Amino acid sequence: MDFDLLDKFEDVLSKYTGAPYVVLTDSCTHAIELCLRLKKWNGPVILPKHTYISVPMTMHKLGLEIYWDEELEWEHEYRIAPTNIWDSARAFHENMYVPGRLQCLSFGHDKRLNIGHGGAILCNNRGEHHVLKRMAYDGRDLNVTPWENQQRWYLGYHYNMRLEDAAKGIELMQHPDKLSSIESQIKTYPDCSKISILID
Repeated sequence: MDFDLLDKFEDVLSKYTGAPYVVLTDSCTHAIELCLRLKKWNGPVILPKHTYISVPMTMHKLGLEIYWDEELEWEHEYRIAPTNIWDSARAFHENMYVPGRLQCLSFGHDKRLNIGHGGAILCNNRGEHHVLKRMAYDGRDLNVTPWENQQRWYLGYHYNMRLEDAAKGIELMQHPDKLSSIESQIKTYPDCSKISILID
C-alpha cells in the first residue's frame, strides 16, 4: 500500500482544518466507533433525536445506553455527550478544528468534500493519533514493512481509507474554494428515538 499518498492527504486535511493530526478512515461511522473504543467508553451517551441511523446503531453495537436530547437542534456537527467526540459528518470548512475535540468527518456523496466514500478523525494529541491510526489499520504499525515482520500487536479494525479515495480527496482539495456548500440535513433525518432495533 502506498502510505505516502495517505500521509499526503492527512497533511492536506491538517493544514485546511487546523487540526495538528488527522487519521483517515473508511467512514465517519467507523471514525466515531474508533474514538469510543479509544476512550474505552462504557457509560451512557446523549444524542440528538434526529441524526443518521448509523450513529445509534454504533452505540447499540458497543452496548452503550442512549439518552435522547429532546431539545438539541444542530446544523453541521454535534457532541456525543458527555465525551469529547463530535459527529462532524456535515461540517467541513477552513480552520474548523477545535482543540481538545475528536472531530469525526465524512466524505460521502452528499458532503462538502464529496469523495463519495471515507472519513477522518481530527485531533491534537499525538499519542491518540498514533493509537487511532494503528486501530484503523488492523492493529498495524505502519512504520514496520513488510507488515509480517511486526512483533507486537494490539487489537485493530479494518477501517482504513482506500488509496483511490485519498487520491480523489487530494485532487478536490487543490481547489477548496470550489467545494460545494451544504445545507443542514437535520430535518430529513428520522426521529431515531422512535426506532426499535430488532435482533434475530
